Amino acid sequence: MANRHLSRSVVLQTLFEWDFKGKPAEGVEEMLVRNNTEFAPGLEDMHFMETLTNNVVKKITIIDEIITKAAPEWPIEKISSVDRNILRMGLAELLFGDYNQVPPKVAINESIELAKTFGGENSGRFVNGVLGAVYKELGEPGKDQKSKRQIKNEPLDLTKLPIEKKAGAVVYAEKDGVYYLALVHDVFGYWTLSKGSAEAGESPEVAAVREIKEEMNLDITIREKLGESEYIASHPVQGKIRKQVTFFLAQSPYVPVTLENDSGGLDDTRWFTLPEVAELKMYDDVTALIAKSIQIITK
Repeated sequence: MANRHLSRSVVLQTLFEWDFKGKPAEGVEEMLVRNNTEFAPGLEDMHFMETLTNNVVKKITIIDEIITKAAPEWPIEKISSVDRNILRMGLAELLFGDYNQVPPKVAINESIELAKTFGGENSGRFVNGVLGAVYKELGEPGKDQKSKRQIKNEPLDLTKLPIEKKAGAVVYAEKDGVYYLALVHDVFGYWTLSKGSAEAGESPEVAAVREIKEEMNLDITIREKLGESEYIASHPVQGKIRKQVTFFLAQSPYVPVTLENDSGGLDDTRWFTLPEVAELKMYDDVTALIAKSIQIITK
């Protein structure tokens, strides 16, 4: 079996060189072949290395946007070149890889090991935090495949974790007897609900109204509370955080919906009829909230 850790090291060297040269549109294939010959002579894993390298190069805009979203305190150009390209590789495997060939946890662990080997003193922790946050947003694919190390770990003491309050809404409108839902599209490829962090002193209702206005430019009226959820997220600097989200059902006039420019991690927003919503790619928890909302508004 090919040494995948060595293969990733060759890809990292190639991406480091490509990044240093200003990310040229052509020539990365030649860099990869040369680096493979120089640093791993005899390694026959070119298909894997080409696929991983090309996924990073072709999806660089999306990948860098996700890094920015997952580590907002660290502008992409301020992250060291080694850490930056390790993150790009890890995200390429998480987002565009074949989970049957490389399970998500393997991709994350391999990235951490590369960071410890080639990065600085805190690189391993930083890479772990960023990729862990993205893995959580993806719904933790393969999370039931626990490692022996995870089984031995003691459970988290939730009372000691910082809490971040968030609020969002299922936004609907009615026009000529037809119901519509306003959804946002994230850079992970899912249609989801607009939500954001509550500011100091804000109630969940006030936070939801403000966030929807700031993100989709809609003036909503809260109809009722749909429910609450809580999950543990990994922040690249602060560590693990308890995120508590309150969702509401809210009504809006049927007016054009526009995505604000500073809506990090989102790339589109639209109105959908209820039959159209059923065909969209969505997270499981969002699907449940929308199903509950449709039952309410169509009574």
